[in-house]
Amino acid sequence: MITIIDLGIGNIGSVINMVKHVGGECEVSSFPSVIKRASKLILPGVGSFDRAMNKLREIQLEEVIFEKATIDKIPLLGICLGMQLLTNSSEEGKEKGLGLIQAETLSFKKEFSKQIIKERVPHMGWNDVHVLHSNGLTENLIEPSRFYFVHSYYVRCHEKKNSFMKSHYGFDFDSGINNDNIYGVQFHPEKSHKYGKKLITNFIKL
Repeated sequence: MITIIDLGIGNIGSVINMVKHVGGECEVSSFPSVIKRASKLILPGVGSFDRAMNKLREIQLEEVIFEKATIDKIPLLGICLGMQLLTNSSEEGKEKGLGLIQAETLSFKKEFSKQIIKERVPHMGWNDVHVLHSNGLTENLIEPSRFYFVHSYYVRCHEKKNSFMKSHYGFDFDSGINNDNIYGVQFHPEKSHKYGKKLITNFIKL
């Protein structure tokens, strides 16, 4: 059973549908008592970093998620903004992230301005994803796979070992991050057809 965390700030219907489509069972909750008994967690998200972190604290989930990931060591998958929340901080706001993976969330606009890169922000649409090293999520993925992205901020890991997927948009960025049982993907597997189906299937099997 996968527990999908509902922060009430984005449409999670497509995540639910994808999990069910590939044969998984899921429940949706924002209650700490439910999250505490979860065996797998998905943290989806759209919107602003600070708003999401403040919501996690408001509904008393920040500590629960941290304990489930680091003490119980259950599989945790962050999707899009959910991946960014796994990092230490974001240039989008001032709040601290969950700090489950040593990384920072940075601004495409700021980096493009420094490098005089004329790409549009947000990065929106299909893009190649290259696997740097294998883990439970990458089994039997086509290389390169193509996933659907919508984001204005990107993640940069402190250490190469925590980046297992790369994509290019003006420059290379970390599109998949990992620390033991904790995974994050910047793209939307629930909107990525056969590639997303395979990745979610792999998560179910963890």
